[in-house]
Amino acid sequence: MITEATKARFAREVAKYPPEQKQSAVMACLTIVQQEQGWVSPESEAEIGDYLGMPAIAVHEVTTFYNMYNQQPVGKYKLNVCTNLPCQLRDGYKALHHLEHKLGIKMGETTADGMFTLQQSECLGACADSPVMLVNDRCMCSFMSNEKLDELVDGLRAAEGKA
Repeated sequence: MITEATKARFAREVAKYPPEQKQSAVMACLTIVQQEQGWVSPESEAEIGDYLGMPAIAVHEVTTFYNMYNQQPVGKYKLNVCTNLPCQLRDGYKALHHLEHKLGIKMGETTADGMFTLQQSECLGACADSPVMLVNDRCMCSFMSNEKLDELVDGLRAAEGKA
């Protein structure tokens, strides 16, 4: 499943650490797999573990600890809504529920057209800007009122010609 080209990318990451600490490259290797495959499968975790000389369960523990690693295929746009307590107090759950209604899916699901996956996030570190969300693990969106959520989703659909 993991190609020689991918292993060459792994090797560049592993080279950044002393030989006895090559397991420190686990997050970089997970990121590479996700970039190439869109998600991290249990088989990929096992191959990363073999490559780094660590048990597959140790790789899985890293995969499951961080929201940025997808453990199943996701839509083109992954929307992570922060529902940690500070965001809850400032309408984080309302934002999540609004998106569930707008997209016609529940948290953890992907729309039928494969465009959106909706997830909750534990903390995005922007409590003062809540409710906040992260799009595709890269774009932080702050003060996400229902109107701003609608604009975001409608804009992404329009950009894809699905408005």
